[in-house]
Amino acid sequence: MHGTPRRRLTVVSGPSGVGKSSVVGRLRKRNPDIYFSVSVTTRPPRPGEVDGEHYHFVDHATFDRMVVGGELLEHAQFAGNWYGTPREPVERALAEGRPAVLEIELQGARQVRAAMPEARLVMLMPPSWDELVDRLTARGTEHKAAVEARLAEAERELAAAGEFDARVVNTDVREAANQLLDFMRHDCE
Repeated sequence: MHGTPRRRLTVVSGPSGVGKSSVVGRLRKRNPDIYFSVSVTTRPPRPGEVDGEHYHFVDHATFDRMVVGGELLEHAQFAGNWYGTPREPVERALAEGRPAVLEIELQGARQVRAAMPEARLVMLMPPSWDELVDRLTARGTEHKAAVEARLAEAERELAAAGEFDARVVNTDVREAANQLLDFMRHDCE
């Protein structure tokens, strides 16, 4: 299986605006055999987001039931909304011999590390702080206070980069996806 990612869970994390969705989306197009988890969230869909494809959009009561029932591998609150990773599809993919990728925030990555120590964590980094600020403000989807909260959280997340098994700088989406795939293939021990 030369060139195929190993059967292991890879967690991709990084601050809001760093391009996690773009890099993981590129990886998804190139590698259909990899299982890509779809998170559950209590936040409302953004324009163009499709339930079951981008996220599973649920209400707070449903999310709470999933937490209590042990149905989530990890869960975290971010920017006033809850996010979580459904456990069963990830475990099924790994049992089938497929590598799996989660795209989650720092708090969730730490929970996965505790629950599945064999998981490999990758921090997606911005090319610079100024570039991250530009990406967040260019979205135009949030008020100034929300952007400032995301930037404050981004500082905390980037400070935790040393907890990760690898760091990939997202200067170019294609190159960042290639580096992530190389990491998964070689599974840095």
